[in-house]
Amino acid sequence: MTRPGFRFSTRFKVRYAEVDAQRVVYNSRYLEYVDVAVSEFWPSTGLEDLGPEWTEAEFHVRHTEIDYFKPFVMNDEIEAFVRIERIGGTSMMQRFELCHAATGALHCTILMTIVHVDLATGRPKPITGEVRTRLEALVSG
Repeated sequence: MTRPGFRFSTRFKVRYAEVDAQRVVYNSRYLEYVDVAVSEFWPSTGLEDLGPEWTEAEFHVRHTEIDYFKPFVMNDEIEAFVRIERIGGTSMMQRFELCHAATGALHCTILMTIVHVDLATGRPKPITGEVRTRLEALVSG
């Protein structure tokens, strides 16, 4: 399925361990779904071709906003759409839209701000060089 403004998506099914007694997905699982989606997204970008400039870059989650519209239930197939919404000096915002794969219905949106961090100091670090150029290309399309 395609979704306006997104070039990447991945699919997976709701599993038994992710639901309550009413077969509804626990709210906390939506962040795990984002983790699955972003783990598939980054390799698709080609950034790993940059070598250590990308593979040694460290990004930490700073802020997350979640809007729940409709719950997923046992055996639903989810299509998770991912894009880079914007890039700042030291951070970027990712947008995730979790949709029902069969119907296309939007069930949840998640905005996540991640910060580029210098591991030695634990402080934000500017996003520069070819990493920035490639990330900007992902934003502009």
